[in-house]
Amino acid sequence: MRKLFLFTITVIVMTFYASVFIVQEGQHGIVLCFGKVLRDNDHKPLVYVPGLHFKLPLIETIKILDARIQTMDNQADRFVTKEKKDLIVDSYLKWRISDFSRYYLATGGGDVSQAEVLLKRKFSDRLRSEIGRLDVKDIVTDSRGKLTSDVRNALNTGTVDDEIIITDADDAIVIAAARVEQETHGKQLAVNPNSMAALGIEVVDVRIKQINLPTEVSDAIFQRMRAEREAVARRHRSQGQEEAEKLRATADYEVTLTLAEAERQARITRGQGDAETARLFSEAFSKDPNFYAFIRSLRAYVKSFSSNDIMILSLDSDFFRFMKLPEKSTHYHS
Repeated sequence: MRKLFLFTITVIVMTFYASVFIVQEGQHGIVLCFGKVLRDNDHKPLVYVPGLHFKLPLIETIKILDARIQTMDNQADRFVTKEKKDLIVDSYLKWRISDFSRYYLATGGGDVSQAEVLLKRKFSDRLRSEIGRLDVKDIVTDSRGKLTSDVRNALNTGTVDDEIIITDADDAIVIAAARVEQETHGKQLAVNPNSMAALGIEVVDVRIKQINLPTEVSDAIFQRMRAEREAVARRHRSQGQEEAEKLRATADYEVTLTLAEAERQARITRGQGDAETARLFSEAFSKDPNFYAFIRSLRAYVKSFSSNDIMILSLDSDFFRFMKLPEKSTHYHS
């Protein structure tokens, strides 16, 4: 009896735990019965919000879907602008599930990889279309914010008359939307099949991380920029050399002018000094001409006899008049 009681308690506890499931914060759950989705009166899948819930054990299973914002990186790709110029754009977007029942049906059971494949293709098409309407200046300046917001809005609400070009991504989304309509017997809210809302997805944000020119284009631009900078540098060096020559010429002219003026002043000063010397000598020696003649002869003797030159002169020459005997020479009286 005791063993039966314990067995019964064990079965009840196990049944209870098998019947209870918890949906964590940031998640939503969809219950499957024998592999089929449990639906409400509108034939839409039942979605369980975070909290404690019950299900039939062994019969029903729970499919957990992530309700948080998710980030999807878009591989850097080549895009063509309005000017037919190539750009390498690296971007990413953030998205979340807005309609869990639609998302579950459209993505084949909540397959995240399938959802991201469709989202990535659609995002790339929309970004390519928007960039094709702008030139490089608009893309890299203030219009970048408008570019990303336009892409986000186009993904969320779809486009009308755009349209012109229907891509493979559009066809895939239309097929998924048609599958949802078929599964729910047309009781889902009508959405634009050209939008991500048809997959139950909301694009929260679109960002461009980096914009580069292709390698071949950037190399050519760098070469042209380098050539332009070198031309500017040569022009500046030429102007600097020209200015230096002007400064050197001006300096040489100033030096020559200063030296000439100094030489002129020096000659004038020397001339005035010589004139003053001559005047002083003249005044001094005019008082006694014989003494002046005597002094000049002595100076001549010093210069003549201090050299190694040989002079042959007659003793009667007037040059030796002061070297003769007193009776034969001119007597000097002081």
